[in-house]
Amino acid sequence: MNSKTPRHDLTVKPIEDGDITEVIALWQRCGLTRAWNDPAADIALARKEANATVLLGRSDATLAASVLVGHDGHRGWVYYLTVDPDHRFKGYGRQIMLAAEGWLRARGIEKLQLMVRGDNPEVHAFYQSIGYFEQEHVVFAKWLDGREPTP
Repeated sequence: MNSKTPRHDLTVKPIEDGDITEVIALWQRCGLTRAWNDPAADIALARKEANATVLLGRSDATLAASVLVGHDGHRGWVYYLTVDPDHRFKGYGRQIMLAAEGWLRARGIEKLQLMVRGDNPEVHAFYQSIGYFEQEHVVFAKWLDGREPTP
């Protein structure tokens, strides 16, 4: 964000029951959902335990950003970072990530990690612009119900 770009602040709060449908619609609009992931189940799981939550960023009453954040006791993880396409380039991605980082710090978590698909260079550039660096790792996965691998 340059000095000529107006700053728009978000109000960031944890998800509530009445927000779920709106959040799923935002995730779908942003292309984050996949056939093999049920977003409603992901939200329910994040809300079930104290080690995860979904944070929502609103500009006035409009849902403009969201992030699912959690930790395994050692490292924090971010999923479903979204900024509504109509509200991009206002600094909302940075603000919702700062909220996720703060949520983790408040729980004593010192490192945040996330995964980005290789075919998404715009998102790579965003994370680099807010201080994240690429780490060289190979990710292995296995579906425990026996289904074929997914991308």
